[in-house]
Amino acid sequence: MGELSKLPNIGEAIERQLNQAGITTYEQLKETGSRQAWLKIKMADTSACINRLYSLEGAIQGVRKNKLSAAVKTELKEFYNSNK
Repeated sequence: MGELSKLPNIGEAIERQLNQAGITTYEQLKETGSRQAWLKIKMADTSACINRLYSLEGAIQGVRKNKLSAAVKTELKEFYNSNK
């Protein structure tokens, strides 16, 4: 396991998907943002769900996905619904 799997919500599978998308460090993930990172993952894995998007945002914020604010979850859900 690498650097990304040390972040909240990021296990081996998501880290592998991020690596395949060219994202290998926290800095790259933060710069890319959860939405664009999710879109890159979705290109390779059409089953990428909203929970994966929440996981990515939580990792960037340094919190478990269930600790994201309602406002952030609403924004992410709107993005997900327009890109699924």
